[in-house]
Amino acid sequence: MSTMFSTMEYRLKAAYPTIVFPEGTDERVLEAAIRLAKEKILKPILIGDKDTIQKRLEESGVSLENAEMLTPETYEGFEELVKMFVERRKGKVNEHEAREILQDVNYFGTMLIYSGKADGLISGAVHSTADTVRPALQIIKTKEGIKRTSGAFLMVKEDEKYVFADCAININPSASDLAEIASTSAETARVFGIDPKVALLSFSTKGSAKSAETDKVREAVQLLEELEIDFAFDGELQFDAAFVPDVAAKKAPKSPLKGRANVFVFPGLEAGNIGYKMVQRLGGYEAIGPVLQGLNKPVNDLSRGCDAEDVYKLALITAMQALQR
Repeated sequence: MSTMFSTMEYRLKAAYPTIVFPEGTDERVLEAAIRLAKEKILKPILIGDKDTIQKRLEESGVSLENAEMLTPETYEGFEELVKMFVERRKGKVNEHEAREILQDVNYFGTMLIYSGKADGLISGAVHSTADTVRPALQIIKTKEGIKRTSGAFLMVKEDEKYVFADCAININPSASDLAEIASTSAETARVFGIDPKVALLSFSTKGSAKSAETDKVREAVQLLEELEIDFAFDGELQFDAAFVPDVAAKKAPKSPLKGRANVFVFPGLEAGNIGYKMVQRLGGYEAIGPVLQGLNKPVNDLSRGCDAEDVYKLALITAMQALQR
């Protein structure tokens, strides 16, 4: 495991946050949660059949002081969650509808965060991204001044680490969306000890091509320039001009990044999704995420193809986001 994750483990043991796992009976989730509980890095709340979960915890020697098991049907505070949910949805659901909705483990888990019972949530080992994101947007909602959430991947190879965004949520972000994604991605980078140097990517560098697509990236850079930004950024840049100092010296000699970008904002979801998977598969980087950016409290999405190690690491990241808040 990289130094970054070892450092996370050390910091989290002191803070000991609580993270919800709505898919508590999934074997991969259980394996990761048991490891986290045994090492007392964070306290997992596992949602699902109590008999199944308790049997696995007991077999693994995990004390129930270090892990909690909940179900909507038996949770003592369920009616209070119903009332809070109705209020949060501002008349869009009644109490009867709320009771039905909160039987869904993702909605129930998200309400545990909203009510202050937990600090963060990860799901997606079994559920779709939409199943994870929808409750978060309806209940947790985005931070003040943030219009939409976005999905970043932390790309890790030994002690190298980069942030790629948006690779999961926004199909065709506008210029203002890209500026916002750049800001939230810089914030994500800092959570993981990265001093953000943000490149807004394109197939063009500094006007080498002209199109609506390149104009959008240039406009995003202009919007950032009008704000009080506390991180280095530049665009529009081709990837080599953002990442290779020798190329940057030729293509973008005045760029403040000087070919040393570590946060990459893609112009659209198509490029971002393809890009991170190429770096993962061809470059041998570990892709951790997507980390959902811009929410009031951390909710993150697993891939349905994840393994227990992926669950473990995303739980660490989610807990670190909670700690950063």
